[in-house]
Amino acid sequence: MVKAIPDGYAELTAYLSVDGASEAIDFYTEAFGAKELARSTAPNGKIMHAQIRIGGTIVMLSDELREAGLLGPHSVGGTPVTLYLFVEDVDATFARALRAGAKQQREVQDHFFGDRAGQVIDPFGHRWTIATHIEDVPPDEFDQRAEAHMRKAAG
Repeated sequence: MVKAIPDGYAELTAYLSVDGASEAIDFYTEAFGAKELARSTAPNGKIMHAQIRIGGTIVMLSDELREAGLLGPHSVGGTPVTLYLFVEDVDATFARALRAGAKQQREVQDHFFGDRAGQVIDPFGHRWTIATHIEDVPPDEFDQRAEAHMRKAAG
């Protein structure tokens, strides 16, 4: 019997379209320690489908295919999606992503909700929040911290 969700996959898997999938795989390998699992290349050299593993998560990606409506962030003027990546050492991973070519969106800092996190835009236009969970915050304390954070942000 075939499994509805293949071994090694989560119920939800990110599928990224990028202008330069081969270069993106290289970036994700350098920045996030990705391991390439599969790659199917068209005769023109474009990647039709690839799979990488970042930690325990499989991410699928391909080159843009305009005729099928598969456009990357640069082609559509940005992305409304953020990929949230938990790592063991946010500071080291964040620095590695910047060295690999990402641009800092938000510096790494401790947040009221219990994560130490920062945000980058990768060279292909995808937004990544890189985080290490540093504290389990009980729900009632979370609400108090969130309210205090909103008051502070409002000025």
